Amino acid sequence: MIAQPSINDYETLINIWENSVRATHDFLKEEDLQFYKPLILNEYFHHVSLFCHKDSNLEITGFMGIESDSLEMLFINPVSRGKGVGKELLIYAIKHQKVKWVDVNEQNAQAIGFYKHMGFHVVNRSEFDGAGKPYPILHMELK
Repeated sequence: MIAQPSINDYETLINIWENSVRATHDFLKEEDLQFYKPLILNEYFHHVSLFCHKDSNLEITGFMGIESDSLEMLFINPVSRGKGVGKELLIYAIKHQKVKWVDVNEQNAQAIGFYKHMGFHVVNRSEFDGAGKPYPILHMELK
């Protein structure tokens, strides 16, 4: 089930974000993770439309943030990875929120493969991420 989380769910979302990043972003340094965490919790969550996936027990298993027609974040609880949660969220984003853009860390090969499988292709590259850190970003567009 896809639903919009409440502000009371933000602690769950940031925990999913941290666990997901630790499982998939091995290129990030610990200090970078600690730099981004409060930004995401205190700023980014408030600037995007958030949607979460809930399992049959109504537990949040993943979430995404959308701004305009761009997917700004998509994170899945590591125990729920490979079970179609990300695909379900992304399909919802494309069909109901008209998403056609996503930015992906160049070092995150799994995410790049996922988005390519879902119909996105690389149209541009930035040497630095949005915070000015030296983590190249691939800008992808839905075909």
